[in-house]
Amino acid sequence: MKVVKPGIVTLLVTYVIALTLMVMPMPATFDVFRPDWVTLVMLYWIIALPHRVSIGTALILGVLSDVLLGSIVGVHALGMVVVAYLAARNFQRLRNFALIQQAVVIAVLILLKRFIVFEANVFLHDAEFTLSYFWPVLTSAVFWLWVFPLLRKVRRQFGVS
Repeated sequence: MKVVKPGIVTLLVTYVIALTLMVMPMPATFDVFRPDWVTLVMLYWIIALPHRVSIGTALILGVLSDVLLGSIVGVHALGMVVVAYLAARNFQRLRNFALIQQAVVIAVLILLKRFIVFEANVFLHDAEFTLSYFWPVLTSAVFWLWVFPLLRKVRRQFGVS
């Protein structure tokens, strides 16, 4: 009989919460500032548990994001996989950064993801550039200061390793 690794339920719950926050209705004026919740949660788990969360998880979360947002399947997955690779490759360095430095790196990674998604959309169906497309980069960096300690507390409280 196969035993489920401890903490898998906690990981799945955090992913479901992030996916829910991604599609939760908001007023149109605030919707352009919506942080990239799924990428934030995925990046935390990659930095904290690189042996359990990596590119495969990013691919699955990216496809789920595409399905929930109604975009062409693979667009968000491509951005998530690239960002996950960079985070997984440098997880030891990222762990040692101060929280503010991590927020800056997270902002750069999310900017890269948003740029990849935008370029894929331009290639697929001539998307037009608007500056508001990149507002989530700043809000995600700000929310990283809150998400990181919260998920660390969750990881320690539920013994996810």
